[in-house]
Amino acid sequence: MTVRDETGNKTGSKMDSPMVSIPASFPDIIKKQIRLIGVPLDLGQQRRGVDMGPSAVRVAGLEAKLESLGHQVEDAGNINVTLPEQKNFGDPHARYLKEITATCKKLAEETLKTLGENKVPLTIGGDHSIAAGSVSGVAEHYHRLGQHVGLIWIDAHADINSPGTSPSGNVHGMPLGALMGLGGLDSLAHLYDWMPKVRPENCVLVGIRDVDMAEKENIRKSGIEFFTMRDIDERGMRTVMEEALRMAGRGTVGYHISLDMDWVDPEDAPGVGTRVPGGATYREAHLAMEIIADHGRMTSMDIVEVNPVIDEYNRTAELAVELASSAFGKKIL
Repeated sequence: MTVRDETGNKTGSKMDSPMVSIPASFPDIIKKQIRLIGVPLDLGQQRRGVDMGPSAVRVAGLEAKLESLGHQVEDAGNINVTLPEQKNFGDPHARYLKEITATCKKLAEETLKTLGENKVPLTIGGDHSIAAGSVSGVAEHYHRLGQHVGLIWIDAHADINSPGTSPSGNVHGMPLGALMGLGGLDSLAHLYDWMPKVRPENCVLVGIRDVDMAEKENIRKSGIEFFTMRDIDERGMRTVMEEALRMAGRGTVGYHISLDMDWVDPEDAPGVGTRVPGGATYREAHLAMEIIADHGRMTSMDIVEVNPVIDEYNRTAELAVELASSAFGKKIL
């Protein structure tokens, strides 16, 4: 049977071409005011190079890409940090903890100020120890309003060590431990004099695949939620992200996203602080960010551990920009 459109033209057979209701338009991206905050810190680890991460991500066009989506973007520049050559590392079980805490305090204040101006803080690292500052600032902002915030920690590593459990003494493996109030990290844990910064049931690890033995016990004791790469393999990225966002979002105003680029497989993200094979694929990573954007409850975001020294033609920084764009609403159509 022939089907005709409203003008009487033939459009094909009902059997061959079933009538489909096509939406006239697609939902618009919710325009946001975004403030970029660079934190060129590499004191949390011993491999140099991630201090150049903020510059690499800027060179890859982060500001322009976000503006092309309709957002208003302001670059606040970089937080001043101490260089390793300027200080002794101090306690070998928590190297440069004093200096890292000072940097995180500055970042927390900048984050608090940004949210107070109704802008979205997008922090560019630097190693992952900076998240102790960004998350503390976000948590304090909502704490003052009598609200809770969730946390999605997207990483190859759990980052929930303490000075007493860390095999390396590198603080970039401890920021989640500080946010959860683990012992030995008092100065970092007590920013704004309260802890934990996020309720354990609203803190979710996604995609972990390289976890120290002591961290496994810390995860169990803390009560935080987690999804390993095996969970993603078996259940798929969509199911894992939907559940993670539900956990982080229950009883909260929204959630902070802390994205370590080593979560992505080294084939797609070779320039990271600590490479671990078997990570998320290019498309899985984009899907995760797209689902975050679909839910529309992201309060703030970190992108960390981009190391241009060991990268290939700035590929990892470019991918970081692409993933940020997806998290802030970029769609295929």
